[in-house]
Amino acid sequence: MLVADVCESQTPTGSSARTTGPGAVRVARDDGGVNRLGAATSPYLLQHQDNPVDWWEWEPAAFDEARRRNVPVLLSVGYAACHWCHVMAHESFEDEATAAYLNEHFVPIKVDREERPDVDAVYMAATTAMTGQGGWPMTVVLDHDGNPFFAGTYFPDQPRHGQPAFTQVLQALSDAWESRGDEIRQVAEKVRSHLSSVGASLGGSALPTDRIVAGAVDRLAEEFDPMAGGFGGAPKFPPSMVLEFLRREGSDRARHMLDRTVAAMARGGMYDQVGGGFARYAVDRGWVVPHFEKMLYDNAQLVGLYARLGTTLGDRVARETADFLLRELRTPEGGFASALDADTEGVEGRFYVWTPAQLVEVLGEEDGAWAAEVLEVTDAGTFEHGASTLQLRHDPVGAEERLADVRRRLFEARAQRTAPARDDKVVAAWNGLAISGLVAAGLRLAEHAYVDAAIAAADLLVRLHVPEDGRLLRVSRDGVAGRHAGVLEDYGCVAAGFLDLLQATGDPVWLQRATALLDTALERFGAVDPETGSGQAGFFDTAADAETLVARPRDPSDNASPSGLSATVHALATAHAVTGEGRYRDAAEAALASVSGLMERAPRFAGWSLAAALTMADGPLEVAVVGPAGAERDALAEAARRLPGAVVLVADGPRDDVPLLAGRVPLDGRPAAYVCRGFVCERPVTTPDDLLASVGS
Repeated sequence: MLVADVCESQTPTGSSARTTGPGAVRVARDDGGVNRLGAATSPYLLQHQDNPVDWWEWEPAAFDEARRRNVPVLLSVGYAACHWCHVMAHESFEDEATAAYLNEHFVPIKVDREERPDVDAVYMAATTAMTGQGGWPMTVVLDHDGNPFFAGTYFPDQPRHGQPAFTQVLQALSDAWESRGDEIRQVAEKVRSHLSSVGASLGGSALPTDRIVAGAVDRLAEEFDPMAGGFGGAPKFPPSMVLEFLRREGSDRARHMLDRTVAAMARGGMYDQVGGGFARYAVDRGWVVPHFEKMLYDNAQLVGLYARLGTTLGDRVARETADFLLRELRTPEGGFASALDADTEGVEGRFYVWTPAQLVEVLGEEDGAWAAEVLEVTDAGTFEHGASTLQLRHDPVGAEERLADVRRRLFEARAQRTAPARDDKVVAAWNGLAISGLVAAGLRLAEHAYVDAAIAAADLLVRLHVPEDGRLLRVSRDGVAGRHAGVLEDYGCVAAGFLDLLQATGDPVWLQRATALLDTALERFGAVDPETGSGQAGFFDTAADAETLVARPRDPSDNASPSGLSATVHALATAHAVTGEGRYRDAAEAALASVSGLMERAPRFAGWSLAAALTMADGPLEVAVVGPAGAERDALAEAARRLPGAVVLVADGPRDDVPLLAGRVPLDGRPAAYVCRGFVCERPVTTPDDLLASVGS
């Protein structure tokens, strides 16, 4: 392919963020040109509004301009929490000479992957196909119809480590466009054909069997790191959905992998031992050094996972992470911002790391030396320049109060440092995940503030992200909705969050709102069975009437957050459990069948689908707890919520507007629990022990 003639493929190298305030107008340059990003809602695009590059947003007019000038399109994709995106911006996009060449020979388009995951997905698939790897910043060169013929990631400003300079890449591509047009068209057509074929065959047509689930545990055990926890080698990302699958699977092997990993993550440097919350990933095998940015989607999932563990460590981490979400990511409108930067004052990790001398300065000689030992702050340092990340590999026996005091004082001292910048756009899907995580933490820890925060975030989504036509919008910022349509993960994650609020509050409005979203997803995102030409065969990631790209995205694999398919399957399964409507279960089963091959081949990228398969194979369990509020009802509800994958509704008495609660009455005036599968129920019970015994727990 042409890509091989221009440069070797690049390896993605991490991320962080620097944000600016919202722009209101386009930015005029001295040469009379206009950088069109000044009116964007994306913090990432606004970071580039002062570049000398003539950036366009993704829009038809940009391709019309490229066609008029007969030049290719250069597509640059990144996000506001991307460290190497900003390195490339500083080296190349802020450089006048580079920008001048780029402006003359290309039409440059800048895309925020978090606002346009559909565009990102299509061209990341192309980048992976052409180079064997992907990452951000992503640099793709397109013809006038959007077909890619070159792809890469980060390019340095000077030749370095065998990589060509970005200007060399641009010159080679411009020359090729002018002199090798036929070859470019052939490459572009091959890539387009490949992208079109990827979503057509997902490798599965039957529901996942017990053999596939057991095989997934076997495969995960082969990839498990017994010394450090987690799977594979460095870098290590938090495998949230895989861990939830292992928790629900429940065998001794699964529990060992789960317990080892959640402890390693929570006690290492990837977890903020002072302020709570997890960094995006660890660069090393042992979870010591993180890439320091904190992402909403990670913390939203992990707060729920740790809350559901039912352990002392889990409760502590869930509480601290929930507090972090409310303290540092909550927006004035009640939603949750997307990310915190890794850098402060241009230095990665500066806000989070410590030297022994800094500990002594804050804590005094005695407590400083003790804290250095307990938190593994060494003279040599575990990070850079003699600084260390904080770790808590073991709880100091008998010194819990001293540790709490040390952490409090370090937190107060750290608050005087320059805080990381925040990407404050509100993404619908990730706020759906936050709603679910906070509900889990609030119910487990009896902390109403967490549930209240979840309700506020859901109210914001209803107010800003669901216009009159009922179609979700992807993002908002500063209380203003963006223009980009929601994708499947938005529908699935938000519907799941609303259904969790139904279980937390008993308010049927959340059921109505969730099923409205799911009905839209079934109508507009469903895929047709290729063999029969009808019926449901999983989902596409974009709606049928969404903008037409060179391929319609359809990626069922989980990454850092659930795929649209797996998120929607969970919401459909819960909706079926609450309503009894068979069409929701039918769609969930068809979607799971379409990815059974993925579960078998690559369980690390199908953890959330595997968790759904486990839940649906055994139900899911439907538990209605009815009766007067008080300690007895609370004990029944708490026991029910310990059942993996159970859907639990709590009410004073029967409710006709929530089918699972219809006809459910207290037993002799006492709170009673009805344990059902497919609306076929056991006899009601009145004690937690009887409830657990009725399901064999």
